[in-house]
Amino acid sequence: MYKALALASLSLFGAATAQQVGKEQTETHPKMSWKTCTGKGGSSCTTKSGSITLDSNWRWAHVTSGYTNCYTDNTWNSTTCQDGASCAKNCAIDGADYSGTYGISAGSDSLTLKFVTKGTYSTNIGSRTYLMESDSKYQMFNLIGNEFTFDVDVSKLPCGLNGALYFVEMAADGGMGKGNNAAGAKYGTGYCDAQCPHDIKWINGEANSDGWQPSDNDKNAGTGKYGACCPEMDIWEANSIATAYTPHPCSVKGMTRCTGTECGDGDNRYNGVCDKDGCDFNSYRMSVKDFYGPGMTLDTKKKITVVTQFVGSGSDLTEIKRFYVQDGKVFKNSDSTIEGVKGNSITDAWCEQQKTVFGDTSSFKKLGGLKEMGASLARGHVLVMSLWDDHAVNMLWLDSTYPTDKDASTPGVARGTCATDSGKPDDVEKNSPDATVIYSNIRFGPLGSTFAEPA
Repeated sequence: MYKALALASLSLFGAATAQQVGKEQTETHPKMSWKTCTGKGGSSCTTKSGSITLDSNWRWAHVTSGYTNCYTDNTWNSTTCQDGASCAKNCAIDGADYSGTYGISAGSDSLTLKFVTKGTYSTNIGSRTYLMESDSKYQMFNLIGNEFTFDVDVSKLPCGLNGALYFVEMAADGGMGKGNNAAGAKYGTGYCDAQCPHDIKWINGEANSDGWQPSDNDKNAGTGKYGACCPEMDIWEANSIATAYTPHPCSVKGMTRCTGTECGDGDNRYNGVCDKDGCDFNSYRMSVKDFYGPGMTLDTKKKITVVTQFVGSGSDLTEIKRFYVQDGKVFKNSDSTIEGVKGNSITDAWCEQQKTVFGDTSSFKKLGGLKEMGASLARGHVLVMSLWDDHAVNMLWLDSTYPTDKDASTPGVARGTCATDSGKPDDVEKNSPDATVIYSNIRFGPLGSTFAEPA
Protein backbone atom coordinates (compact mmCIF):
# COMPACT_ATOMS: atom_id res chain seq x y z
CA MET A 1 0.00 0.00 0.00
CA TYR A 2 1.29 3.44 -0.92
CA LYS A 3 -1.08 5.74 0.84
CA ALA A 4 -0.26 9.31 1.83
CA LEU A 5 -2.12 10.08 5.02
CA ALA A 6 -2.36 13.87 4.78
CA LEU A 7 -5.98 14.27 3.80
CA ALA A 8 -6.59 17.86 2.80
CA SER A 9 -8.70 19.93 5.12
CA LEU A 10 -9.46 23.59 5.66
CA SER A 11 -11.20 23.82 9.00
CA LEU A 12 -12.40 27.04 10.62
CA PHE A 13 -9.90 29.82 9.84
CA GLY A 14 -7.62 27.27 8.14
CA ALA A 15 -6.47 23.68 8.67
CA ALA A 16 -5.04 23.20 12.12
CA THR A 17 -4.58 20.87 15.06
CA ALA A 18 -3.21 20.95 18.60
CA GLN A 19 -2.97 19.29 22.01
CA GLN A 20 -4.70 21.47 24.63
CA VAL A 21 -8.50 21.70 24.70
CA GLY A 22 -10.30 24.76 23.34
CA LYS A 23 -13.75 26.06 24.26
CA GLU A 24 -14.94 27.66 21.03
CA GLN A 25 -16.77 24.57 19.69
CA THR A 26 -18.33 21.92 21.92
CA GLU A 27 -17.17 18.42 21.00
CA THR A 28 -20.19 16.16 20.57
CA HIS A 29 -19.44 12.75 19.13
CA PRO A 30 -21.96 11.51 16.55
CA LYS A 31 -23.62 8.31 17.79
CA MET A 32 -23.09 5.04 15.92
CA SER A 33 -24.19 1.67 17.24
CA TRP A 34 -22.61 -1.69 16.40
CA LYS A 35 -23.13 -5.32 17.41
CA THR A 36 -21.34 -8.13 19.21
CA CYS A 37 -22.42 -11.62 18.16
CA THR A 38 -22.32 -15.13 19.60
CA GLY A 39 -23.54 -18.50 18.40
CA LYS A 40 -23.78 -19.18 14.67
CA GLY A 41 -25.06 -17.49 11.56
CA GLY A 42 -25.65 -13.99 12.90
CA SER A 43 -28.77 -15.03 14.81
CA SER A 44 -27.62 -13.85 18.23
CA CYS A 45 -26.24 -10.31 18.20
CA THR A 46 -26.40 -7.58 20.85
CA THR A 47 -26.42 -3.89 20.00
CA LYS A 48 -23.75 -1.74 21.64
CA SER A 49 -23.89 2.04 21.89
CA GLY A 50 -20.89 3.75 20.35
CA SER A 51 -19.84 6.99 18.73
CA ILE A 52 -17.19 8.31 16.39
CA THR A 53 -14.58 11.04 16.70
CA LEU A 54 -12.66 13.03 14.10
CA ASP A 55 -8.89 12.75 13.83
CA SER A 56 -7.00 15.68 15.32
CA ASN A 57 -5.22 16.43 12.02
CA TRP A 58 -8.48 17.94 10.70
CA ARG A 59 -9.40 20.12 13.66
CA TRP A 60 -9.06 23.85 14.14
CA ALA A 61 -6.43 24.87 16.67
CA HIS A 62 -5.55 28.24 18.02
CA VAL A 63 -3.50 29.82 20.77
CA THR A 64 -4.94 29.11 24.19
CA SER A 65 -5.33 32.85 24.81
CA GLY A 66 -7.31 33.65 21.67
CA TYR A 67 -8.13 32.79 18.07
CA THR A 68 -4.76 33.05 16.33
CA ASN A 69 -3.99 29.90 14.34
CA CYS A 70 -1.16 27.62 15.38
CA TYR A 71 -1.11 26.06 11.90
CA THR A 72 -2.52 27.66 8.75
CA ASP A 73 -2.83 25.89 5.37
CA ASN A 74 0.49 23.95 5.42
CA THR A 75 2.64 26.15 7.63
CA TRP A 76 3.23 26.37 11.38
CA ASN A 77 2.95 29.63 13.32
CA SER A 78 6.63 30.32 13.90
CA THR A 79 5.96 32.62 16.85
CA THR A 80 3.72 30.26 18.78
CA CYS A 81 5.48 27.07 17.68
CA GLN A 82 9.19 27.72 18.06
CA ASP A 83 9.63 24.10 19.15
CA GLY A 84 7.41 21.05 19.41
CA ALA A 85 6.96 20.99 23.17
CA SER A 86 6.10 24.67 23.60
CA CYS A 87 3.76 24.51 20.60
CA ALA A 88 1.75 21.78 22.30
CA LYS A 89 1.49 23.92 25.43
CA ASN A 90 0.52 27.07 23.56
CA CYS A 91 -2.12 25.61 21.25
CA ALA A 92 -5.67 24.45 21.96
CA ILE A 93 -7.60 22.00 19.80
CA ASP A 94 -11.33 22.55 19.43
CA GLY A 95 -14.45 20.54 18.87
CA ALA A 96 -15.82 19.74 15.42
CA ASP A 97 -18.94 20.67 13.49
CA TYR A 98 -19.16 17.18 12.02
CA SER A 99 -21.78 17.67 9.34
CA GLY A 100 -21.43 21.36 8.54
CA THR A 101 -17.65 21.51 8.25
CA TYR A 102 -16.55 17.93 7.60
CA GLY A 103 -19.44 16.23 5.78
CA ILE A 104 -19.65 13.50 8.43
CA SER A 105 -23.02 12.14 9.49
CA ALA A 106 -23.96 9.17 11.64
CA GLY A 107 -27.33 7.69 12.40
CA SER A 108 -28.36 4.45 14.04
CA ASP A 109 -25.68 1.95 12.89
CA SER A 110 -24.30 3.85 9.88
CA LEU A 111 -21.59 6.41 9.12
CA THR A 112 -21.52 8.53 5.97
CA LEU A 113 -18.35 10.34 4.89
CA LYS A 114 -18.64 12.95 2.14
CA PHE A 115 -15.56 13.81 0.10
CA VAL A 116 -15.80 17.60 -0.35
CA THR A 117 -17.74 19.81 2.06
CA LYS A 118 -18.07 23.55 1.55
CA GLY A 119 -18.81 25.16 4.89
CA THR A 120 -19.29 28.78 5.92
CA TYR A 121 -15.60 29.36 6.54
CA SER A 122 -13.93 26.48 4.75
CA THR A 123 -13.72 23.73 2.18
CA ASN A 124 -12.94 20.36 3.70
CA ILE A 125 -11.47 17.40 1.80
CA GLY A 126 -11.89 13.86 3.15
CA SER A 127 -11.84 12.70 6.76
CA ARG A 128 -10.54 10.08 9.17
CA THR A 129 -12.66 8.90 12.10
CA TYR A 130 -12.44 6.41 14.97
CA LEU A 131 -15.02 4.27 16.78
CA MET A 132 -15.31 5.23 20.45
CA GLU A 133 -16.09 3.05 23.48
CA SER A 134 -16.70 6.06 25.71
CA ASP A 135 -16.33 9.81 25.46
CA SER A 136 -12.59 9.56 26.16
CA LYS A 137 -11.55 6.06 24.99
CA TYR A 138 -11.32 4.40 21.61
CA GLN A 139 -13.08 1.06 21.20
CA MET A 140 -10.43 -1.65 21.24
CA PHE A 141 -10.70 -4.90 19.26
CA ASN A 142 -8.79 -8.18 19.53
CA LEU A 143 -9.41 -9.82 16.17
CA ILE A 144 -7.66 -13.17 16.72
CA GLY A 145 -10.14 -16.05 16.57
CA ASN A 146 -12.88 -13.62 15.59
CA GLU A 147 -14.52 -12.15 12.51
CA PHE A 148 -15.31 -8.55 11.66
CA THR A 149 -18.28 -7.87 9.40
CA PHE A 150 -19.75 -4.65 8.02
CA ASP A 151 -21.84 -3.33 5.16
CA VAL A 152 -20.41 -0.79 2.75
CA ASP A 153 -21.66 1.32 -0.15
CA VAL A 154 -18.89 2.42 -2.54
CA SER A 155 -21.17 3.12 -5.50
CA LYS A 156 -20.27 6.82 -5.41
CA LEU A 157 -16.49 6.35 -5.17
CA PRO A 158 -14.72 6.81 -8.53
CA CYS A 159 -11.12 6.14 -9.52
CA GLY A 160 -8.63 7.91 -7.27
CA LEU A 161 -10.65 7.72 -4.05
CA ASN A 162 -10.25 5.28 -1.18
CA GLY A 163 -12.99 4.47 1.29
CA ALA A 164 -10.79 2.73 3.88
CA LEU A 165 -11.87 0.77 6.96
CA TYR A 166 -8.93 -0.63 8.91
CA PHE A 167 -7.30 -1.26 12.28
CA VAL A 168 -4.15 0.24 13.80
CA GLU A 169 -2.38 -0.38 17.10
CA MET A 170 -3.12 3.00 18.65
CA ALA A 171 -3.40 3.66 22.37
CA ALA A 172 -6.94 3.45 23.74
CA ASP A 173 -6.63 6.91 25.29
CA GLY A 174 -5.00 8.49 22.23
CA GLY A 175 -1.75 9.09 24.09
CA MET A 176 -3.40 11.23 26.74
CA GLY A 177 -0.80 12.66 29.12
CA LYS A 178 2.19 11.97 26.89
CA GLY A 179 4.21 15.14 26.57
CA ASN A 180 1.69 17.97 26.50
CA ASN A 181 -1.26 15.97 25.17
CA ALA A 182 -4.27 17.09 27.19
CA ALA A 183 -6.77 16.31 24.42
CA GLY A 184 -6.53 12.54 24.02
CA ALA A 185 -8.89 10.19 22.22
CA LYS A 186 -11.88 12.50 22.67
CA TYR A 187 -10.26 14.80 20.12
CA GLY A 188 -8.80 12.10 17.89
CA THR A 189 -5.13 12.15 18.89
CA GLY A 190 -2.52 9.39 18.72
CA TYR A 191 -2.80 8.21 15.11
CA CYS A 192 -0.15 5.95 13.59
CA ASP A 193 0.07 3.36 10.82
CA ALA A 194 2.51 1.17 8.92
CA GLN A 195 3.42 3.93 6.47
CA CYS A 196 5.05 5.79 9.39
CA PRO A 197 3.40 9.00 8.12
CA HIS A 198 5.30 12.25 8.54
CA ASP A 199 2.22 14.42 7.99
CA ILE A 200 0.91 13.78 11.51
CA LYS A 201 1.08 17.20 13.13
CA TRP A 202 1.25 16.03 16.75
CA ILE A 203 3.16 12.99 18.00
CA ASN A 204 3.46 12.01 21.67
CA GLY A 205 2.27 15.40 22.86
CA GLU A 206 4.67 17.47 20.76
CA ALA A 207 4.26 19.34 17.51
CA ASN A 208 5.91 17.68 14.52
CA SER A 209 7.16 21.10 13.47
CA ASP A 210 10.89 20.36 13.47
CA GLY A 211 12.06 20.33 9.85
CA TRP A 212 8.49 20.76 8.58
CA GLN A 213 8.28 21.00 4.79
CA PRO A 214 5.04 22.30 3.25
CA SER A 215 3.78 20.05 0.46
CA ASP A 216 4.36 21.30 -3.07
CA ASN A 217 1.10 19.75 -4.36
CA ASP A 218 -1.23 19.90 -1.34
CA LYS A 219 -1.95 23.33 0.10
CA ASN A 220 -3.12 21.82 3.40
CA ALA A 221 -0.37 19.32 4.15
CA GLY A 222 3.32 18.93 4.79
CA THR A 223 5.84 16.61 6.41
CA GLY A 224 7.85 16.89 9.59
CA LYS A 225 11.05 15.27 10.80
CA TYR A 226 9.19 12.54 12.65
CA GLY A 227 6.91 9.73 11.53
CA ALA A 228 4.27 7.83 13.52
CA CYS A 229 4.65 4.05 13.09
CA CYS A 230 2.52 1.13 14.25
CA PRO A 231 1.19 -2.17 12.89
CA GLU A 232 -1.85 -1.88 10.61
CA MET A 233 -4.51 -4.29 9.39
CA ASP A 234 -6.30 -3.00 6.31
CA ILE A 235 -9.69 -4.70 6.26
CA TRP A 236 -11.00 -2.69 3.35
CA GLU A 237 -9.40 -0.25 0.94
CA ALA A 238 -11.73 0.34 -1.96
CA ASN A 239 -13.61 2.40 -4.48
CA SER A 240 -16.18 1.19 -7.02
CA ILE A 241 -13.42 -0.24 -9.27
CA ALA A 242 -10.99 -2.12 -7.01
CA THR A 243 -10.54 -3.37 -3.46
CA ALA A 244 -7.77 -4.93 -1.36
CA TYR A 245 -7.25 -6.23 2.17
CA THR A 246 -3.73 -6.17 3.59
CA PRO A 247 -1.86 -6.97 6.83
CA HIS A 248 1.15 -4.72 7.60
CA PRO A 249 3.32 -6.07 10.45
CA CYS A 250 5.94 -3.96 12.22
CA SER A 251 8.84 -4.74 14.53
CA VAL A 252 7.61 -2.15 17.06
CA LYS A 253 4.72 -2.27 19.51
CA GLY A 254 2.09 0.42 19.38
CA MET A 255 2.62 4.05 18.39
CA THR A 256 6.34 4.62 17.84
CA ARG A 257 7.91 7.92 16.78
CA CYS A 258 10.55 7.37 14.11
CA THR A 259 13.12 9.28 12.08
CA GLY A 260 14.96 8.58 8.84
CA THR A 261 15.82 4.97 8.10
CA GLU A 262 13.64 3.52 10.88
CA CYS A 263 10.67 5.22 9.22
CA GLY A 264 11.59 3.61 5.91
CA ASP A 265 12.08 7.01 4.31
CA GLY A 266 13.20 7.43 0.70
CA ASP A 267 15.42 4.64 -0.57
CA ASN A 268 15.14 2.89 2.82
CA ARG A 269 11.54 1.76 2.25
CA TYR A 270 12.45 -1.85 3.05
CA ASN A 271 14.80 -1.05 5.94
CA GLY A 272 12.26 0.55 8.25
CA VAL A 273 10.43 -0.86 11.26
CA CYS A 274 7.16 -1.42 9.34
CA ASP A 275 6.14 -3.36 6.25
CA LYS A 276 4.80 -0.56 4.05
CA ASP A 277 3.82 -2.82 1.14
CA GLY A 278 2.08 -5.44 3.25
CA CYS A 279 0.70 -8.65 1.75
CA ASP A 280 -2.34 -7.55 -0.21
CA PHE A 281 -5.19 -9.54 -1.71
CA ASN A 282 -6.69 -7.62 -4.62
CA SER A 283 -8.75 -9.91 -6.86
CA TYR A 284 -7.96 -7.94 -10.02
CA ARG A 285 -4.24 -8.04 -9.19
CA MET A 286 -4.59 -11.82 -8.80
CA SER A 287 -5.91 -11.83 -12.41
CA VAL A 288 -9.60 -12.28 -11.56
CA LYS A 289 -10.97 -9.35 -13.52
CA ASP A 290 -14.72 -9.97 -13.36
CA PHE A 291 -15.18 -10.47 -9.61
CA TYR A 292 -15.46 -6.92 -8.20
CA GLY A 293 -16.84 -3.84 -9.91
CA PRO A 294 -19.98 -2.31 -11.43
CA GLY A 295 -22.25 -5.10 -12.68
CA MET A 296 -19.76 -7.85 -11.79
CA THR A 297 -20.06 -10.83 -9.43
CA LEU A 298 -19.80 -8.36 -6.55
CA ASP A 299 -21.74 -5.44 -7.98
CA THR A 300 -20.34 -2.20 -6.57
CA LYS A 301 -23.47 -0.33 -7.65
CA LYS A 302 -25.14 -1.96 -4.62
CA LYS A 303 -24.35 -2.39 -0.94
CA ILE A 304 -21.91 -5.21 -0.08
CA THR A 305 -21.45 -7.10 3.19
CA VAL A 306 -17.76 -7.74 3.90
CA VAL A 307 -16.68 -10.54 6.27
CA THR A 308 -13.06 -10.93 7.40
CA GLN A 309 -12.06 -13.90 9.55
CA PHE A 310 -8.89 -14.04 11.64
CA VAL A 311 -8.12 -17.73 12.12
CA GLY A 312 -6.02 -18.51 15.18
CA SER A 313 -5.96 -18.37 18.97
CA GLY A 314 -4.15 -16.38 21.62
CA SER A 315 -1.66 -14.28 19.67
CA ASP A 316 -1.21 -16.92 16.97
CA LEU A 317 -2.67 -15.82 13.62
CA THR A 318 -2.50 -18.42 10.86
CA GLU A 319 -4.89 -17.23 8.16
CA ILE A 320 -7.03 -14.24 7.14
CA LYS A 321 -10.12 -15.31 5.18
CA ARG A 322 -12.62 -13.22 3.26
CA PHE A 323 -16.30 -13.72 2.39
CA TYR A 324 -18.87 -11.38 0.86
CA VAL A 325 -22.67 -11.29 1.03
CA GLN A 326 -24.85 -9.50 -1.50
CA ASP A 327 -28.55 -9.87 -2.28
CA GLY A 328 -28.75 -12.73 0.24
CA LYS A 329 -26.04 -14.79 -1.45
CA VAL A 330 -22.67 -15.63 0.14
CA PHE A 331 -19.56 -15.42 -2.03
CA LYS A 332 -16.21 -16.89 -1.11
CA ASN A 333 -13.23 -14.72 -1.98
CA SER A 334 -11.97 -15.26 -5.51
CA ASP A 335 -9.15 -17.75 -6.03
CA SER A 336 -5.89 -16.49 -7.49
CA THR A 337 -5.46 -17.46 -11.13
CA ILE A 338 -1.81 -16.33 -11.23
CA GLU A 339 0.53 -19.20 -12.10
CA GLY A 340 2.49 -20.15 -8.97
CA VAL A 341 0.10 -18.44 -6.51
CA LYS A 342 -2.77 -20.64 -5.34
CA GLY A 343 -5.52 -19.90 -2.85
CA ASN A 344 -8.07 -17.29 -1.84
CA SER A 345 -6.90 -16.30 1.63
CA ILE A 346 -3.84 -14.70 3.20
CA THR A 347 -1.36 -17.10 4.79
CA ASP A 348 2.41 -16.87 5.16
CA ALA A 349 2.82 -19.42 2.37
CA TRP A 350 0.44 -17.54 0.05
CA CYS A 351 2.24 -14.26 0.69
CA GLU A 352 5.62 -15.82 -0.04
CA GLN A 353 4.31 -17.24 -3.33
CA GLN A 354 2.87 -13.87 -4.31
CA LYS A 355 6.03 -11.92 -3.48
CA THR A 356 8.15 -14.42 -5.43
CA VAL A 357 5.99 -14.47 -8.56
CA PHE A 358 5.50 -10.70 -8.58
CA GLY A 359 9.19 -10.05 -7.92
CA ASP A 360 8.32 -7.91 -4.89
CA THR A 361 10.56 -7.38 -1.86
CA SER A 362 9.21 -9.46 1.01
CA SER A 363 9.47 -7.12 3.96
CA PHE A 364 6.31 -8.88 5.10
CA LYS A 365 8.32 -12.03 5.82
CA LYS A 366 11.33 -10.07 7.10
CA LEU A 367 9.17 -8.30 9.70
CA GLY A 368 7.51 -11.47 10.99
CA GLY A 369 4.53 -12.07 8.69
CA LEU A 370 1.31 -13.27 10.27
CA LYS A 371 3.04 -14.17 13.53
CA GLU A 372 4.02 -10.57 14.16
CA MET A 373 0.69 -9.30 12.84
CA GLY A 374 -1.11 -11.63 15.23
CA ALA A 375 0.94 -10.48 18.20
CA SER A 376 -0.06 -6.90 17.39
CA LEU A 377 -3.75 -7.70 16.94
CA ALA A 378 -3.79 -9.55 20.27
CA ARG A 379 -2.57 -6.37 22.00
CA GLY A 380 -5.67 -4.55 20.74
CA HIS A 381 -6.41 -2.30 17.76
CA VAL A 382 -8.54 0.79 17.08
CA LEU A 383 -11.07 0.86 14.23
CA VAL A 384 -10.48 3.59 11.63
CA MET A 385 -13.03 4.65 8.99
CA SER A 386 -11.89 7.17 6.40
CA LEU A 387 -12.22 8.64 2.94
CA TRP A 388 -9.21 10.10 1.14
CA ASP A 389 -7.49 11.00 -2.11
CA ASP A 390 -3.83 10.44 -2.82
CA HIS A 391 -1.40 13.31 -3.43
CA ALA A 392 1.53 10.89 -3.73
CA VAL A 393 0.63 8.50 -6.57
CA ASN A 394 -3.07 9.23 -7.29
CA MET A 395 -4.27 5.90 -5.81
CA LEU A 396 -2.86 4.02 -8.82
CA TRP A 397 -1.45 1.35 -6.46
CA LEU A 398 -5.07 0.38 -5.68
CA ASP A 399 -7.06 0.75 -8.90
CA SER A 400 -4.79 1.10 -11.96
CA THR A 401 -1.50 -0.06 -13.52
CA TYR A 402 1.31 0.41 -10.99
CA PRO A 403 4.19 1.03 -11.33
CA THR A 404 3.11 2.95 -14.44
CA ASP A 405 6.38 2.27 -16.29
CA LYS A 406 5.73 -1.49 -16.32
CA ASP A 407 3.64 -3.48 -18.79
CA ALA A 408 0.16 -4.18 -17.42
CA SER A 409 0.52 -7.81 -18.54
CA THR A 410 3.36 -8.34 -16.05
CA PRO A 411 2.01 -10.35 -13.06
CA GLY A 412 1.08 -8.06 -10.17
CA VAL A 413 1.20 -4.78 -12.09
CA ALA A 414 -2.48 -4.46 -13.08
CA ARG A 415 -4.56 -3.65 -10.02
CA GLY A 416 -7.74 -2.26 -11.62
CA THR A 417 -9.19 -0.73 -14.76
CA CYS A 418 -8.61 2.93 -13.89
CA ALA A 419 -6.44 4.85 -16.38
CA THR A 420 -2.88 5.66 -15.38
CA ASP A 421 -3.67 9.37 -15.68
CA SER A 422 -6.70 9.10 -13.36
CA GLY A 423 -6.96 9.91 -9.68
CA LYS A 424 -5.26 13.31 -9.69
CA PRO A 425 -6.54 15.04 -6.53
CA ASP A 426 -7.31 18.32 -8.30
CA ASP A 427 -9.42 16.45 -10.85
CA VAL A 428 -11.20 14.23 -8.34
CA GLU A 429 -11.95 17.12 -5.99
CA LYS A 430 -13.34 19.20 -8.86
CA ASN A 431 -15.30 16.51 -10.66
CA SER A 432 -16.50 14.29 -7.79
CA PRO A 433 -17.11 16.57 -4.79
CA ASP A 434 -20.24 14.64 -3.79
CA ALA A 435 -18.46 11.28 -3.65
CA THR A 436 -19.40 9.43 -0.47
CA VAL A 437 -18.81 6.17 1.33
CA ILE A 438 -21.28 4.62 3.78
CA TYR A 439 -20.18 2.13 6.46
CA SER A 440 -22.96 0.39 8.41
CA ASN A 441 -24.14 -2.64 10.39
CA ILE A 442 -20.81 -3.47 12.04
CA ARG A 443 -20.79 -6.92 13.67
CA PHE A 444 -18.02 -8.60 15.66
CA GLY A 445 -17.71 -12.00 17.29
CA PRO A 446 -16.24 -15.53 17.10
CA LEU A 447 -15.79 -17.17 13.71
CA GLY A 448 -19.15 -17.91 12.09
CA SER A 449 -21.15 -15.75 14.49
CA THR A 450 -21.87 -12.72 12.29
CA PHE A 451 -23.10 -14.38 9.07
CA ALA A 452 -24.18 -17.77 7.70
CA GLU A 453 -20.94 -19.28 6.44
CA PRO A 454 -21.38 -21.61 3.44
CA ALA A 455 -20.88 -25.35 3.97
